[in-house]
Amino acid sequence: MPHVLIIEDEPDLAMGLRDNLEFEGYTVTHAADGEQGLAAMREAAADLIVLDIMLPGIDGFEVCRRMREAGHTMPIIILSARGQEIDKVRGLELGADDYVTKPFSLRELLARVSAALRRAGQPVANEQARINVGDRVIDLTRQKVVLPDKAEVPLGYYESEILRILIEHVGEAVHRSELLERIWGTGVYPADRTVDNHIVSLRRKLEPDAKKPRHILTAHAVGYKLVL
Repeated sequence: MPHVLIIEDEPDLAMGLRDNLEFEGYTVTHAADGEQGLAAMREAAADLIVLDIMLPGIDGFEVCRRMREAGHTMPIIILSARGQEIDKVRGLELGADDYVTKPFSLRELLARVSAALRRAGQPVANEQARINVGDRVIDLTRQKVVLPDKAEVPLGYYESEILRILIEHVGEAVHRSELLERIWGTGVYPADRTVDNHIVSLRRKLEPDAKKPRHILTAHAVGYKLVL
């Protein structure tokens, strides 16, 4: 299972993150400050780091800089109560892969952890990578749909993320708000029909007849559900 290192000095937040990540199937190590975090990386390299900025002693920016300087290439997701653009830019320039502003939803962070690991070519906990939908196969690892004649149709990033969530809840309606929160993130408000437009595109790739869908169904007044 992927190994996640949490570097966070708030005990309650660290415990909540650890519990949720372990429930998802990740191996988790916790460090309460920057020095402990650097030591933990020297002892056992992690596949991903969740890094607070406001740490006692060495702050998160310096931890990020030292890790990249030491040649560590794993994804780093910064957590911070500082949401100013200058802080985000600084974190990304130092080598962080993502920047999440507190307060945040745990679902959002888990989705970002999964996305960062996939971009790095790492396995994702509790994820079904291939699934048959009718006479087609969804290959989430390669972000493709394999047709009956073995031809392959590429999936866009947002299409793949929508499918991952629908697959988690096969046969159940998933609310549009959940899709928006987990994929686009809290505080991001894309156009009202953003999800609907991606669903239209997915139906063209997955359904024998996109105008009469049998697999990606509309749950009226709620959202969508996947039927195998």
